[in-house]
Amino acid sequence: MAMPDSTYDAVIVGGGIAGLSAAIHAGRSGLRCLLVERMMPGGQIFNATHIENMPGVAEPLSGVELSERLHDQAAGAGVEIALSEVIGLEPDGPNWLVRKYDGDVRAKTVIIAVGSSFKKLGLDREDDFYGSGISNCASCDGPMFNDQVVGVVGGGDSALDEALALTEFASKVILFHRDAELDGQAVLQQRVQSDPKIDLRPNIEVTALLGDTTLEAVSTRHTESGETSQIDLAGLFIFVGLQPNTGFLDGVVPLDNAGHVETDMWMRTPAKGIFAVGDIRQDSAALLTSSAGDGATAAVAAKRYIEGEDWRK
Repeated sequence: MAMPDSTYDAVIVGGGIAGLSAAIHAGRSGLRCLLVERMMPGGQIFNATHIENMPGVAEPLSGVELSERLHDQAAGAGVEIALSEVIGLEPDGPNWLVRKYDGDVRAKTVIIAVGSSFKKLGLDREDDFYGSGISNCASCDGPMFNDQVVGVVGGGDSALDEALALTEFASKVILFHRDAELDGQAVLQQRVQSDPKIDLRPNIEVTALLGDTTLEAVSTRHTESGETSQIDLAGLFIFVGLQPNTGFLDGVVPLDNAGHVETDMWMRTPAKGIFAVGDIRQDSAALLTSSAGDGATAAVAAKRYIEGEDWRK
């Protein structure tokens, strides 16, 4: 059971940009806050090679640097930061019992900022090859494929950004996209299309992963003609969308079929005292800046909720 002195004004679950923004604003407003992150503060931005869309930041910033800055800001605002994983939430009178692997805490409000995980292709042996040829992080694993041919699956911002990052290491980057047109930002599309190391393959889907103990090749199919092919690859980086990490919230707050949380404009969920921010909420723009704004909004709303303002009338 939680001890009496473990009751926080706000527990923030997740340490990506949305959670860290919520922590910074909540801490600065005088709330007693605990931020719980299961890996390292920064979330997925920690692995970003170049961040160029932060207002006021003219030069590209690495995900590591931005994560460290946000962490330091939160700590400087008096926020407690714990490396753990939240496995459930339970009502506890007017508060919430936040269940963690290493012990429970009570909170007057909970801000859910758990982010999303990369979707998989759903192919046989995909799990076997993760860490043995398959990855979701160019900055982490790109150096393993120095002067080798690698593939990237996807057509959005993440796929384009990671394909560009891989050109620093690989001899060739084959970009597979099941549609005719790319979906990412225009500036990224222009860079990809003009990079001599990137081989664009539109209307191509990866249908099988081949290899013994490590990935050696992929089978592909043209989505219009049906033509199939086998392509030798040393590595494959998969960016085909995101899946919200909201399974532990089932039965606590309403989730849509994709696992997104229903919120209002103040990030409030139908469960009193629980807020959801970032790309896990319905209709999120899924941008760094919008997620940071969500976090700030939730912090303001949480403080007003604690102070007794009832906005639900």
